[in-house]
Amino acid sequence: MLIGVPSEIKNHEYRVGLTPESAAELINHGHKVIVQSGAGAGIGATDELYTQIGATIAANAEQVFAQADMIVKVKEPLANERKMLRPDQILFTYLHLAPDVPQTNDLLASGATCIAYETVTDDFGGLPLLKPMSQVAGRMSIQAGAGALEKAHGGRGVLLGGVPGVEPGKVLVLGGGVVGFNAAQMATGLQADVTILDKSPTVLERLDNHFGASAKSLFSNHATLASHLAEADLVIGAVLIPGAAAPKLVSREMLSTMKPGAVLVDVAIDQGGCFETSKATTHADPTYIVDGIVHYCVANMPGAVARTSTYALNNSTLPHVINLANKGWKQALLDDAHLANGLNITNGQLTCEPVAKAQNLSFISIKQALSMPTKNAA
Repeated sequence: MLIGVPSEIKNHEYRVGLTPESAAELINHGHKVIVQSGAGAGIGATDELYTQIGATIAANAEQVFAQADMIVKVKEPLANERKMLRPDQILFTYLHLAPDVPQTNDLLASGATCIAYETVTDDFGGLPLLKPMSQVAGRMSIQAGAGALEKAHGGRGVLLGGVPGVEPGKVLVLGGGVVGFNAAQMATGLQADVTILDKSPTVLERLDNHFGASAKSLFSNHATLASHLAEADLVIGAVLIPGAAAPKLVSREMLSTMKPGAVLVDVAIDQGGCFETSKATTHADPTYIVDGIVHYCVANMPGAVARTSTYALNNSTLPHVINLANKGWKQALLDDAHLANGLNITNGQLTCEPVAKAQNLSFISIKQALSMPTKNAA
């Protein structure tokens, strides 16, 4: 199979779908890899490094999309990329379709088989291809929030860790999953005053066992959220419903109860955001202010630490890329129910129920999709 790796074109996105080492693994399995010139520059992977392991360099994205049997990316394809997809092609990347109607419509029209990193599952009920980026984003959320809290950036002028004689900043983390756990780790490391809200007793017990007295873990309900929101200097939105739009936990009305210059960091923005006032921002212009509250809603936070993020992501995605290339998408999904859960669109049909519900669309089951004859089964 010929695997194509185009350059990422989202604002300040420096990651790449395959590292040179990952490309070498695919070539060792008998496959071919074509990489757009400069695609790896953001992680220090030159065109020469790719050619040294046997990959071919393409001058532009059009050549990659025209030749490749499978496109391996990091972020969702933008409109001009979606136009280049074709029915006999596999797309393997993050999609986050639930809040993105134009992307869903374009991918359905393309006829391509689109497998989303963020809905692939594992034996433990986790999302193993989302986890490494959630770890990165959770840790970055505290860095980003701490910067946004500086007065020059519109914040309250609070140092999260405080200093002797001055109390630390108050950090409220909404959600105790991978993002929330990693955010809390960073915040407690800075000696901030940390509270984590979650609805799962199991998650709360795990958080309590890990953090002990260094962070408070509380059951999430409206009253608890409202009282802690009013006291918070920094709020991390870390909720996730796999494949679905994020729930809006903080309304615009609730902003009026917060301290002027407090900061909201919405890590759920890829899935539409968990604050009513959230809108996606970029690394070039990461924040905006609504009712005196600073919002940081960058949709590709891990792209800022591209080398760490790319290698962490490839550690998880490469085995699936190899299986897709070795077996063809249909057999790979038939052999691996967890990879099959990543199937979102194929043959012009939507196969992800949460996306269908979010956009009021019809869908077919993954089992039905795998039983349908298609052009791109191999």
